[in-house]
Amino acid sequence: MKTAVLGFGTVGAGIYEMLSQAKGLEQGPVLVRPGKDDAAFKRTSIEAVLSEPGVEAVAEAMGGIEPAFTYAMAAIKAGKHFVTSNKALVAAHGIELSAAARERGVGFLFSAACGGGVPFLHNLSIAVESDDIVSLGGILNGTTNYMLDAMQRRSLSYGEALKDAQKLGYAEADPSADVSGLDALRKIVLGSAVAYGVLPTDGLYNEGIEHFTAEDVKRIQARGLICRLVAKCAAVPGDKVYAYVEPVLLKASAAECSVLDNYNLARYEGKCSGPMVFIGQGAGRWPTASAVLRDLDCLLKGRLYMLSSDCREGSADNEACRHSYYVRLPGSFTGCFEVKSYSESDGTAELITKPMSVKAMHELASRLRADGADIFFAALED
Repeated sequence: MKTAVLGFGTVGAGIYEMLSQAKGLEQGPVLVRPGKDDAAFKRTSIEAVLSEPGVEAVAEAMGGIEPAFTYAMAAIKAGKHFVTSNKALVAAHGIELSAAARERGVGFLFSAACGGGVPFLHNLSIAVESDDIVSLGGILNGTTNYMLDAMQRRSLSYGEALKDAQKLGYAEADPSADVSGLDALRKIVLGSAVAYGVLPTDGLYNEGIEHFTAEDVKRIQARGLICRLVAKCAAVPGDKVYAYVEPVLLKASAAECSVLDNYNLARYEGKCSGPMVFIGQGAGRWPTASAVLRDLDCLLKGRLYMLSSDCREGSADNEACRHSYYVRLPGSFTGCFEVKSYSESDGTAELITKPMSVKAMHELASRLRADGADIFFAALED
């Protein structure tokens, strides 16, 4: 199957190279920016790529929503299978693209958009055919996991950990999507769409690691706990889901605490299968390219879709999920919480809340920050 590649950056170049060795696959043209067509296989327009004789599939590794969406729709309408590693594209237009692909009789797969080389969405999409999914989630962002691990195992400051991650290529020059939890949120949204046929577009919450400091590390280590950034999703009554991202404090024996550096841990629990856990490289040229090639192989074997034909947009109900939180904030703001325990030193308070909803905690933190409070909060595992 001759496969065109859109984009020739880190991942695109990896896909193109892997195509030369893959069984049943063949290198096609590569779309690049004008002025970058310095090789015979490179093209500067989507029209030239799609009109290339023999091209049956298109693999997109450009990133962003536009022009990726326009190119994706053009490829599908031209009768080409479409595979992507672009989580932002699928979160914004996945249902539309899947419907167009079904109408045209071509495939639309995106397992590389969540977890890089970790076969999480791939296995989840197979599991839903014979099992009910109880819950899903995990550590879905390698950049933040690297930073949290560096801060807690190597005693780096937040700034030092970020600079280190950027130097190693784990974090972008603008790391905001990673450190805010938005990247992980987009991935859990895709997991929801695959597992439950609901792609939540509102009611979502993402708390990242921007407010986690070296002093917080000392405080939680004194409690014998480790911090990880975790995404969670499950179905709730009323054909809804909860879906959110937030720091979680865990005991050292938890599986997530053994996930070091820039690795991911993705999990789902099936009603019959029980818990299934996947650990691996969550980003990078070869892990992500390998996931794209895995999807192309699925096309060769007749697996064309990851989303059900009735997948729909919906709202997340994060009022339905409740647990206690650890909160660090100025002592003058503590009256807003119902607490199990409380301590204060030099004007800084640490408290454990009584169980409260994810929605209530995230919205309260947002209001207090608007009033000038510096807050770090993290869920406590029961």
